[in-house]
Amino acid sequence: MGRRRAPELYRAPFPLYALQVDPSAGLLIAAGGGGAAKTGIKNGVHFLQLEQINGRLSASLLHSHDTETRATMNLALAGNILAAGQDAHCQLLRFQTHQQKSKNKAEKAGSKEQGPRQRKRAAPAEQSGAETHQEEVEFSVENLQAVQTDFGPDPLQKVVCFNHDNTLLATGGTDGYVRVWKVPTLEKVLEFRAHEGEIEDLALGPDGKLVTVGWDLKASVWQKDQLVTQLHWQENGPTFSNTPYRYQACRFGQVPDQPAGLRLFTVQIPHKRLRQPPPCYLTAWDGSTFLPLRTKSCGHEVISCLSVRLQDSEHFIVCCSESGTFLGLGTVTGSVAIYIAFSLQRLYYVKEAHGIVVTDVAFLPEKGRGPELLGSQETALFSVAVDSRCQLHLLPSRRSVPVWLLLLLCVGLIVMTILLLQRAFPAFL
Repeated sequence: MGRRRAPELYRAPFPLYALQVDPSAGLLIAAGGGGAAKTGIKNGVHFLQLEQINGRLSASLLHSHDTETRATMNLALAGNILAAGQDAHCQLLRFQTHQQKSKNKAEKAGSKEQGPRQRKRAAPAEQSGAETHQEEVEFSVENLQAVQTDFGPDPLQKVVCFNHDNTLLATGGTDGYVRVWKVPTLEKVLEFRAHEGEIEDLALGPDGKLVTVGWDLKASVWQKDQLVTQLHWQENGPTFSNTPYRYQACRFGQVPDQPAGLRLFTVQIPHKRLRQPPPCYLTAWDGSTFLPLRTKSCGHEVISCLSVRLQDSEHFIVCCSESGTFLGLGTVTGSVAIYIAFSLQRLYYVKEAHGIVVTDVAFLPEKGRGPELLGSQETALFSVAVDSRCQLHLLPSRRSVPVWLLLLLCVGLIVMTILLLQRAFPAFL
């Protein structure tokens, strides 16, 4: 049996590093580039239109936004505003879709198309005399404010995320400082040293708590600039006396069927590369006490990125689901996996799907146009990598037996057993 392969959804003309999904418009946003080096590789943010065609999910380029000499390394999405990490800066972008009607061809022939790309959509023709109206979609991207967010010797913004109501965003980078900014003015409202060394990831909870993980092997919980607690994943898990681990990623997620319940998920990887690498680990934490609930190994491939798909939440970078909570993982060797968040059980795995480091993964949410695009699948995960490809990973709906049917079968089995015993032993009843 051959190796499982994931379908290629899109190939960009530059390495891809960041990914976001806008379910309201059915957009997949992929960004990256070759940086400032004069290699001829462009930098940009591509907006892809997701569509169901003949029962298959497909993506087509709707708009390409040139970011000049800066590659986009990380993204956060809040409505129609993108926060893009470009070198040591955070650039805010606003994208908009306008529908308009164009008149007959003779009127359009006198002028060349300028400005943003216009995408035609099939629409019923409305005839009024000699005029024919056709619906078009005009897509525009506007640069808003930009600010420098990292000031290390080799400055680089490594992560960005919005708060629960999209009025603030937090950034972290190589200098170890967390900086919080107002949206959309990017006025700095908070700054503090969170780690000795680089900040690898951060996550904002709905109660204002901030979780940060860094290269100093620490994971910390903050309320503004005050340290609340530090995470200790090995309290109820494995211990390795000679193998230091560091936290690679952190994400918040809701508890299914518990609107007020909150979970934190982290990934731990070996801090140093070894000839025989030890396993990496996934840990689920209580979102209020920050005590570890469950830790499981997720293989010996080093994890590079983490995404969460959860129920009925619109306030996180993570994606939303009505069918349950999932975790999506990418590895430095190009593999992609999907886990059940509750049990940390692996449901889906494609070894070396990209063949090179997976830089970001994102789920298709089940809100907006999500259910229409998802079709009969239980979940869909997108992955991007340095190989310039965006791949689609589909998890088919798992068949489940209704509870009433199980009860009916149990009652029927009991009745059949009694009848057989009565026939074999007439004096049984």
